[in-house]
Amino acid sequence: MRRAALAVAVTACFSMALSLPMGRHRPPGDTPQGQFDYYVLALSWAPNYCASHPNDHSNECRAGQQANFVLHGLWPQANAGSSPVRCEPAQPVAKATVRHMLEYYASRGLIQHEWQQHGVCSGVPAGDYFQQVEQAMNAVRVPDQYRSLDHSQVFSIRDIEESFAQTNNAPPDSFRVSCHAGELVNVEACFTKDLHYQACTGNVRECRSSHVLMRQVQ
Repeated sequence: MRRAALAVAVTACFSMALSLPMGRHRPPGDTPQGQFDYYVLALSWAPNYCASHPNDHSNECRAGQQANFVLHGLWPQANAGSSPVRCEPAQPVAKATVRHMLEYYASRGLIQHEWQQHGVCSGVPAGDYFQQVEQAMNAVRVPDQYRSLDHSQVFSIRDIEESFAQTNNAPPDSFRVSCHAGELVNVEACFTKDLHYQACTGNVRECRSSHVLMRQVQ
């Protein structure tokens, strides 16, 4: 599996996508396809999710998998105001594309969900959209200190964001942390439409705390 530390298959991400808010969005179908300003690539911290979902037995949550940051999704984002979702009815993603993207996503269901929820708003066919997902995913390097975290730690949000930016030679403010109940949920990377790093705008969901808990990698 490519970039195994990032791309561990996770059914959990699908549940997270449904159970946690993903920022402010326009009502479904309210924005035509392709009308957005940049992309947000969301990487979820697997150990925190698994700790709060003890009955999840997906690959992400199995002991010994060493899952750390895993792919959540690539979302069209507006510079201001709410961002588009479900811009039009979506046809199922082709089987060949699904098979390939299982190297990055949790499950077939998550792939279809991400296309229906976000991908249709990109203005490009499903095959092209998932090529963008793959390109963005492979562009992000996780700082070494998070790859094999051997005990739970509390980190400064500013330090997390700055370490990702420095590791990826990205502009300041191009990474954003989101959290829930004091625990890290996502690190979100902001990309231009042609997948170069850019600063995130103020409407990207962010954590209001100054520090977050990151549980140890299992």
